[in-house]
Amino acid sequence: MRHTHGSIEVVCGSMFSGKTDELIRRLVRATIAKQKVQVFKPAIDIRYAVEKVTSHAGSDYDAIPVEKAADIRTKLDADTTVVGIDEAQFMDPEVVAVAEELAGRGIRVIVAGLDTDFRGETFGSMPVLMSKAEHVSKLHAICMVCGDDASRTQRLVNGKPARYDDPVVIVGASELYEARCRLHHEVPR
Repeated sequence: MRHTHGSIEVVCGSMFSGKTDELIRRLVRATIAKQKVQVFKPAIDIRYAVEKVTSHAGSDYDAIPVEKAADIRTKLDADTTVVGIDEAQFMDPEVVAVAEELAGRGIRVIVAGLDTDFRGETFGSMPVLMSKAEHVSKLHAICMVCGDDASRTQRLVNGKPARYDDPVVIVGASELYEARCRLHHEVPR
């Protein structure tokens, strides 16, 4: 079943906000609607399973790991109508052109990723994808300090906030990161 036109949807937010769960929910609905779905993820993300996108809550969906965004073009089946891309912040900038190209061909592209890094600054190509998208959903987690809505990802090193000049990309989960609100998000310089 083809769509009448393509689109880009972005699901973003901090870690533990349910981005991958929401991506998987949308993919399952597309599958139920008998649409051909393919999911891609950066090869760097090996936290749970190499060939699956997996949420922190345990939901998963089969996925194809790619080294670079251009690989999506070569691994895409001709009859695919829905493409999911998880952890898009880790993709190279070509992910924007790939998403736009696919949407231009009538494919529904659903992208999930962190909109900001542990410093609270824009992350990878996510801001550009958000500006190109027809639909953007920003999800929130729960602040691990006060329980309010959390929109930031706090990286911890030995239980203390990571410093601003620490490396931006360190793949991990609850052992390295927690969700924080604006007030409790700390990035010492």
